Amino acid sequence: MLRLLFTGQIIALIACNANAFGAFKMPDIRMPWDSNNSDNTKQAESPSNNRVLKPGDTIAVIGASGNVGKLVSLRLSDTYNVNGIVRDASSVKTFFEGRDQIKLFEADLLDELEKESSGACPESLESALSNANAIVICTGTTAFPTKAWSRNEEKEITTDVISALFDSKFDVKDAIVKLDNMGLNTPKNVDALANQLILSAWNSASRVPKKRAILLSSIGVQRRDKMPFPILNACGVLDAKAVAEQSLIEESEKNGYNYSIIRPGQLFGGPYDNNYYLGTLFQLDKDAKTQDVDVGRGDELLGDTLRSTLAEVTAQICESNCALNMDFAVVNVKGDVPSVEGVQTKLKNLDE
Repeated sequence: MLRLLFTGQIIALIACNANAFGAFKMPDIRMPWDSNNSDNTKQAESPSNNRVLKPGDTIAVIGASGNVGKLVSLRLSDTYNVNGIVRDASSVKTFFEGRDQIKLFEADLLDELEKESSGACPESLESALSNANAIVICTGTTAFPTKAWSRNEEKEITTDVISALFDSKFDVKDAIVKLDNMGLNTPKNVDALANQLILSAWNSASRVPKKRAILLSSIGVQRRDKMPFPILNACGVLDAKAVAEQSLIEESEKNGYNYSIIRPGQLFGGPYDNNYYLGTLFQLDKDAKTQDVDVGRGDELLGDTLRSTLAEVTAQICESNCALNMDFAVVNVKGDVPSVEGVQTKLKNLDE
């Protein structure tokens, strides 16, 4: 009671003498015993609030020239500035024409892996990552040896594969190691080592708050011992993605930013160029009756995923600040194209 009287007297005294101070503005008096004060202050200063992406923030998309990376970059540029990291900018300039929010930066991740590293960010990545509040990793290679395993993704590697098999006496695992050591775009080099390089480079180069990292992975990573995934993992693609996932989790915890791991199924749908994935080779779109979207935490769903769906989901979890610090699968299922609000609701429900 005495405390309240004392506070009331202070406020009354200031109010009565307001004219003596001219244009005096009543201060926002906050006392330690005000129950709402501490809650509001904590909310304003909460580290989680500082990690929320805002319109106009910059997101670096690694692999922006790939079929998924193109759509992800395009969709993210509706809300954010995008630094697209590509091997050859000339290959996608036309695709991004008119999108001033998208800037392209050239870097060859495997070239950087071959260089001696002191822990500093490679020069080819520094400009793209230094002002990035978030990163989206869209890199990847095929599960089995194809032209995509060559350094320029255009050269036949049949001779290299046969040679590696002969040298290893047809031990597949040993042959894959030999192909790894040749510096090809193997799962280990692309999905594991290059992704670890990106995380390390971002940490070294960043000059702005690091808010979020998103990794586009695959269904089956946590089910590598269950059919049909051992077949898909014959050359180690799911093992490599598992390494990248664990690296992302550890780096996010150590450096104080949020992470999300998105697990699509077999990818389908355009754009149809510049790689050798099954869905691209045969240009298989989902039929008109399979346009709805299903999402689920962990690695339990089965199905295929439209590239356009994957791009939309990636953008929406950024815009809605949901699916934080978790992994989830996304596939297309029977049904009509869902509304934006419908997809948002499904994604936000992942947090429950």
